[in-house]
Amino acid sequence: MDTTLKLNEGFKRLSMKWAYKLATLFVILSLALPSASFASQKSHHKKHTPRDAAAANQYSALVVDASSGQVLYEKNADGIRYPASLTKMMTLYLTFEALKQGKLKIDQTLPVSAKAAGQPQTNISLDKGDRLPVRTAIESVVVRSANDSAMVLGEALGGTEFNFALMMTQKARELGMKNTVFRNPSGLPDNKQHTSAFDMARLAIALRRDFPEYYPYFKKTSFEYNGVTYPGHNHVMERYPGVDGVKTGFIRASGFNLVTSAERDGHRIVAVIMGGSTIVSRDNQMISLLDQTFDELETKGKVASSGSGDQDAEPSIEQLEHLEARADGTNG
Repeated sequence: MDTTLKLNEGFKRLSMKWAYKLATLFVILSLALPSASFASQKSHHKKHTPRDAAAANQYSALVVDASSGQVLYEKNADGIRYPASLTKMMTLYLTFEALKQGKLKIDQTLPVSAKAAGQPQTNISLDKGDRLPVRTAIESVVVRSANDSAMVLGEALGGTEFNFALMMTQKARELGMKNTVFRNPSGLPDNKQHTSAFDMARLAIALRRDFPEYYPYFKKTSFEYNGVTYPGHNHVMERYPGVDGVKTGFIRASGFNLVTSAERDGHRIVAVIMGGSTIVSRDNQMISLLDQTFDELETKGKVASSGSGDQDAEPSIEQLEHLEARADGTNG
């Protein structure tokens, strides 16, 4: 009897002990759940990397001397941005390289795959099974910014979109484009595709330097295909004497982008605007940059010819990047 009572009392104490532990655990979990939820939210937000946040709708501008690489003006020029259709500049670079190396012929026709035919606007309404001449592909990418033509070129050169993107990024590194990664030949939205105004200026300079025989394509303002005449998107080229290219670009995440090459009185400059709020404001800002830069160059030229004034050169792109790297404690 005594033994039975002792056992019952023992079970009661044990039950109360476990009940206390369970109650304590419940309170701890109740307090921890909001924190866990907050941590989950923080983790969710971390998926949107600083690189992605910086790339969305932020303004960058850059003007460089195309001959020396001297920086004449810059604002957030090293900021990471989405290239949008400026991506097609690299697609064209690799196309011109293939032509120069004899891997492509200008009148050669290229097959249109289902993937190429399925690319969204802007395009030239290619159908699966069509054959597109290289010349027309180039013209439609330059003038129309045709996504289907860009995919045709990418698949012809790389075999697949993925392989061509690797080729594009590798070429970017060779050209010194340190902050650029390409994911497709067109510039259609991809969170991992990014660049900077500095890098786009490098690419624009390289296109004219490396392929003078093909660079005049960028001056075209229209082209014809299948009986349809397609007008261009680069209105600055129509509005500003001396502009001979190179490319416009837009997706919602990037804003309105523009790379421009222009020459006046023996001075050639490359200017980049990324993240413009509208086409008109972007174009007006570009024209203002061109006017201001050419006026300053003319003034400096007059001062230099008179033998007076500050003879210190503007920093080159490489020098500016090196100074920025030293300032933030990074290498390179």
